Amino acid sequence: MAPLFATNKLCSLLLRNKCISSPKTSCLQWLRVNTCFRHSSSKTKSQETPVVKHLRRCIQTTGPLTVADYMREVLTNPITGYYMSKDVFGTQGDFVTSPEISQMFGELIALWIIHEWTQSPGKSSPLQVVELGPGRGTLADDMLRVFKQFQHITGDLLSLHLVEVSPKMSQLQEEKLTGRPGSRDASSKVEDSTEEKAYKSVQSKTGVPVSWYRRLQDVPKGTSCFVAHEFFDALPIHKFQRTNKGWREVMVDVDDDETSPHHLRFVLSPAPTPASIIYPQETEKRDQVEISPDGGSIIEEIAERILQDGGMSLIVDYGHDGTKTDTLRGFRKHHLHDVLCEPGTADLTADVDFSYFRHIVKSKVSTHGPITQEVFLKAMGIETRLKMLLKSATPEQSRDMISGYKMLTDPAQMGNRFKFFSMMPLNRQTQHNGLPQNPAGFPS
Repeated sequence: MAPLFATNKLCSLLLRNKCISSPKTSCLQWLRVNTCFRHSSSKTKSQETPVVKHLRRCIQTTGPLTVADYMREVLTNPITGYYMSKDVFGTQGDFVTSPEISQMFGELIALWIIHEWTQSPGKSSPLQVVELGPGRGTLADDMLRVFKQFQHITGDLLSLHLVEVSPKMSQLQEEKLTGRPGSRDASSKVEDSTEEKAYKSVQSKTGVPVSWYRRLQDVPKGTSCFVAHEFFDALPIHKFQRTNKGWREVMVDVDDDETSPHHLRFVLSPAPTPASIIYPQETEKRDQVEISPDGGSIIEEIAERILQDGGMSLIVDYGHDGTKTDTLRGFRKHHLHDVLCEPGTADLTADVDFSYFRHIVKSKVSTHGPITQEVFLKAMGIETRLKMLLKSATPEQSRDMISGYKMLTDPAQMGNRFKFFSMMPLNRQTQHNGLPQNPAGFPS
């Protein structure tokens, strides 16, 4: 596929720049035993981590937890949460993300933002680039480097806003974006002004102002581009199972059976729960469904902002279009990990249901995708970009770049697994057939 921007002077400037930046997959299968979901047996129980002890107390006090509450406690508990106190990314962590694999990924995201901004009615207005769950800050750093190359267009109109709840990750992001030691104690930099909800603000290496927030609602209103890469897949989900009595919710309960491999087990609620009454649709054809109300609330907030203030969004994640059922899984040290084994020591993730998002926002924005990562990156010109980088690369850098390109675009690796999804204003310029014009990278 030829790059969409082969004749676009603005985008050719980046694709021909020779600057080189410094240097999860099958799903777990559940076995149903009466009303209990178990994993393969083991002779000894897994380690009883501090998180297990905490969860045991919660369950003994209030009863089995929803999977959403389980994920929330495991991932973002302020004291024991998986994301809250350590760097979980990269080769030394539990998983590697696309921005960590190649600079080209972040560069093409930045190129998409600039192209869509310059094509919008609000191109003369300030643009807030809002990234949700910025990881180590690698994607943001690559985007800022590209924005600097287009300073004749962006001027002083750009600002970066990061939504991050982890003190450790915000420290790493600050270090990445400023080149200076970052502050881990976010609370020490909360502004006195009641109007300013950023818990810290700095100036990046490229001169762009950067601010951090704990919630999307705290980010100031205004024309914004919302970017979320591997953010929605980590949000808590509710799991539902169709039975002959109707929908029942999958819960997490204590398992004291000495022959069981773990201290926790999956069970079905004996009666309908509030979530099982609200979320599964009457028209649903699948027998198992995963829904993230948190994800739905955030996507609705983004859509409302685009409706009111203009802007755009680009979401990149594991996902499907309402076809998959059981996708909840864990990752530790780059391998699949049982979600009930030693919680707090592994990442938990579930594929994003983009059909659920589309249903929520259909009256507020136009939606595009999901399309595969391979399709998007090739349409944006990743092959042209690779050729230009190789011209000034050392043999070792060339091997890394080619390897990174293949990992990002090969359907057997990340090329098909990851999906791109965009939301744009309803009043976006239309095509001759009356339909909204597709964003860059999204073929008709």
